[in-house]
Amino acid sequence: MSYPVTKAAKWAVSELRGVVVSAGLMQKTVRVRVGGQKYNPRIQKMFTTPKSYLVHDPNSSLHTGDVVSIVPGWPTSKHKRHVVKQIIAPFGVPMEERHPVPTEEERIALRDKWKAEKDTRREARKRATGGANATTIVASRS
Repeated sequence: MSYPVTKAAKWAVSELRGVVVSAGLMQKTVRVRVGGQKYNPRIQKMFTTPKSYLVHDPNSSLHTGDVVSIVPGWPTSKHKRHVVKQIIAPFGVPMEERHPVPTEEERIALRDKWKAEKDTRREARKRATGGANATTIVASRS
């Protein structure tokens, strides 16, 4: 079963490239710095304005210094909105000794599986309570 969000997410992708500046401090999370420039009309000059993103690394396969490609994904936490697409240039440990980065199809399949399991748990919980939602249960306790 494919959800509408997964279908919409396939075409709405803007790929960013950056350098991993922090890895191994948070589980399955790295900080990636993406370069950018901003024009100041008063001075008539371009200034570099790098931006950092917290990126989801599903297999914890990234190390500090890696050049990676990231894409927007589903919000995995309060501040993580991007996911690693591929490692462009590894730094330090060679690619053969690392866990592989999952492809987009694998990520979508895993998310669909997770959503289906969540739906079955929710349905089982509804059957166990007799179809009553949380507000009626709280109201009946009063």
